[in-house]
Amino acid sequence: MNYLFSLLIGYFLGSIPTAFLVLRYSKGLDITNSGTGNVGAMNSYEVSHSKFLGILVFLIDALKGLLSVYITLLLLPLAFIYPAMALLFAVFAHCYNPWLKFKGGRGLAAAAGGTALLFPALLGVWLILWVAIYFFRKNIIFANVSSSFLSLILVYGSVDIFAKYSYPRIFSAPTLILFVSALFIIIFAKHFDPLLEVFKDKSFLSTKR
Repeated sequence: MNYLFSLLIGYFLGSIPTAFLVLRYSKGLDITNSGTGNVGAMNSYEVSHSKFLGILVFLIDALKGLLSVYITLLLLPLAFIYPAMALLFAVFAHCYNPWLKFKGGRGLAAAAGGTALLFPALLGVWLILWVAIYFFRKNIIFANVSSSFLSLILVYGSVDIFAKYSYPRIFSAPTLILFVSALFIIIFAKHFDPLLEVFKDKSFLSTKR
């Protein structure tokens, strides 16, 4: 029953279509048919030309992930698996929103909000890698995927170290690996098509900067 409750908390919060609602009521726009069609903070900024709205969407999406973890920690026994499940389903519902014909965002804001509470070491490593990679290539999609993949590899190679910095504490290496792998798969799936477009861009592939 606790597993089901975790799943439902995460899925319900993650399915709140933040960008769709914000742009519909502030600008009269349907974000699913505007710009890239991505229901997230970056597309919200690009189609609305408003930094405020882009930041607002990002913060609310991050809050969805954070609340999924927090509510689960508050109501269920203290074990890593419950908030981890809630966060995974929050990110999944955000990326494949049931209210928008399974269109959604790319999941990073919701994932960041949840990991800030559940697994801050992972978020810290990801941010450092993201900044370094973005400085090198200055492409958000490439930085998103690369930093996520490298974070995954680092967790695989240092499971015992990373496990010490989770809350609640992880005592099972397979649980940690499964959680991080599932999170990466969801995020990578939403970045796959735009990443292909990045690699088709000749200016990106050029070594001249």
